[in-house]
Amino acid sequence: MDFELDDSLDRVDRDVLWDFLSSQAYWSRWRSRDDLERQLAGAWRVVGAYERPGGRMVGFARAFSDGVASAYLADVFTVPEARGHGVGKALVRTVIDEGPGREFRWMLHTDDAHGLYRGFGFAEADQTYMERRPSGSRAQPTAGGVEG
Repeated sequence: MDFELDDSLDRVDRDVLWDFLSSQAYWSRWRSRDDLERQLAGAWRVVGAYERPGGRMVGFARAFSDGVASAYLADVFTVPEARGHGVGKALVRTVIDEGPGREFRWMLHTDDAHGLYRGFGFAEADQTYMERRPSGSRAQPTAGGVEG
């Protein structure tokens, strides 16, 4: 599969993004489409992968950051038919290693693709990491389906 990467928010196919995140991604089924639009508007960087020829979006990654030292990688995915062609690896590399975030401390939460992320230097957190999770109606399901 031949593809190109583009960091233009205007080019992101919101229908493909919504379809994947609302039906196939364990980490984001709780979001509304309005939530997704707000996340896109507030993103520090987005990168889409687009099939050549044709321009169909086949992958996506989003990051938010303080713009100085820290960033969070989110919503990385490739559509099923694009898997195994290096799309995910190219997306992660572009977001974290190319451009203004290459010197940032990067974080992410994931229940899958650990090998991919380890290849970019990600490691399990140590005792210095803490997290506060929301309760009630905004509680986000974890990978196993248990709300945290």
